[in-house]
Formats: sequence, structure tokens, C-alpha cells
Amino acid sequence: MSLSDYNITVNCISPGWIQNENYDQLKPADHLQHPSGRVGHPEDIANACFFLCAPENDFINGQNLVIDGGMTRKMIYEE
Repeated sequence: MSLSDYNITVNCISPGWIQNENYDQLKPADHLQHPSGRVGHPEDIANACFFLCAPENDFINGQNLVIDGGMTRKMIYEE
């Protein structure tokens, strides 16, 4: 609210499992436990940042964007 007079939107991104190295070494079970069918890539987060920063998306304000392949909804993790 304090920054809205300056046309500044404030949003956040809550990432889930984002694998930034050795992606090919993940097990099939790692991918299958995600409702999206895969572990996240850094690009998944970057794309959300680009979306939120685009001027035409200035009506999105005060939101938490969860990018976790659906794991928050599932709430069951393999060990």
C-alpha cells in the first residue's frame, strides 16, 4: 500500500523444488511426485519474474505466486 502512489506493485514468488544443476541425475520418482510431472527448472522462476515485471501486468499487486509444480496442494513428499 505504501508504494502504490508510485505505481510500484509488490508481489513475491515462493518457489518449490527448483533444480539448478545435475538435473539429469534426478530419479524418475523425483519427477513423478510432482503433479506437473517434473522437478522445476530455474527458467520456471525466471518466466514468472518476467511476467510480473511486464508493464501490462500492473494490476497484479500484493500476491504470492507459488511455483512448485503443484506440491503445495499435494503435501506428500517421497523420501
